[in-house]
Amino acid sequence: MAGFMVALMVTITICVDGNKFSNHRAVNILRHLKRLNKPALKSIESEDGDVIDCVPITNQPAFDHPLLKDHTIQMRPSFNPEHDSTYTKKEAKAITQVWHKNGECPKNTVPIRRTKKEDLLRPRSIKTFGRKSHQSIPRTTTFDPTLGHQYAVMSARNGKFYGTEVAINLWKPYVQIPKEFSLAQTWVVSGNGSSLNSIEAGWQVYPELYNDNNPRFFVYWTRDGYRKTGCYNLLCSGFVQTSNRYTVGGSFTTVSRYRGTQYDLSILIWKDQKTGNWWLKINDKDVIGYWPSSLFTSLGREATRVEWGGEIINSRTGGRHTTTDMGSGHFADEGFTKASYFRNVLIVDGANTLREPKSLYLFADKHNCYNVKTGNGGTSWGIHFFYGGPGRNVKCP
Repeated sequence: MAGFMVALMVTITICVDGNKFSNHRAVNILRHLKRLNKPALKSIESEDGDVIDCVPITNQPAFDHPLLKDHTIQMRPSFNPEHDSTYTKKEAKAITQVWHKNGECPKNTVPIRRTKKEDLLRPRSIKTFGRKSHQSIPRTTTFDPTLGHQYAVMSARNGKFYGTEVAINLWKPYVQIPKEFSLAQTWVVSGNGSSLNSIEAGWQVYPELYNDNNPRFFVYWTRDGYRKTGCYNLLCSGFVQTSNRYTVGGSFTTVSRYRGTQYDLSILIWKDQKTGNWWLKINDKDVIGYWPSSLFTSLGREATRVEWGGEIINSRTGGRHTTTDMGSGHFADEGFTKASYFRNVLIVDGANTLREPKSLYLFADKHNCYNVKTGNGGTSWGIHFFYGGPGRNVKCP
């Protein structure tokens, strides 16, 4: 067996996908894969190239976190926030993931997208794999093109928020180079700088992370402004998954079409006042899991800001603005079936009630590249806005 491991290490050192590595990096890759990929009771091969491992719920990556060593899994939330009695909303159609076509995970397991050797070779280092840079919260007062991230968002600030609900339509935006991404998400935030706490969920196209251009469901968290804590999906310990139906990081089967059918991802994030955990639900009924309260500092109390909107990375390849789409790749002014939207925007208040937020702000870094605009839809859409754009164009060189 020892001889086999030496041979395997030598093979990786000499050539892995055409790249040469030191013994040290080869060992690190093997160690990281072992840490991420837990033993599965069943594995499902998906037609999009993913392998979904059905891992016993008590053996998922979350429990590698030192703060969760003695954590007792909360299998269901203590309560669900209620809508204001005056509120009427348009229900979102349930959406599915590609791997669902090939099987399902047994009860008491969670579906985890397997990390492959190739996944660890794409980023500049294993350390940065599955992590955002420090500048990943919208700077809603100033635009600094050196940061690389650009936004078109709506925000509610300077309050006490205990969650949010929203419906986001799904698209498959063009992304210019693998290390850039395009996403639509909600941020639940408190604190600033290195003390910033953030909980995030939505959909994204990110070739470097997933090795394709499919729109995928994602979650994220950090407690120190993206410096050392947190990651996408289950690529580090933290988020506790309870659903055996959906996988974070999994691709969707349907996307919206320009001038055609629109498909929504409905997201609800809320704080369980009894346990302090922050829960995540999609499709109005599918509870995915939660972020334990012990992961956070200021979010252990409440959020002071909530954001909804689109984000891209602009690498300025060749000294020019990226052509990466945000959302549908069309400006907000084009409206329904053409532009991307967030609808039925709600916050959870201190009485565990879903209400429409007050004093909302719109922000876009550079309106000629990507913009945002309040919508004028019917009552079933509630508070909503359109956002997006094509990036580089005549007015955005």
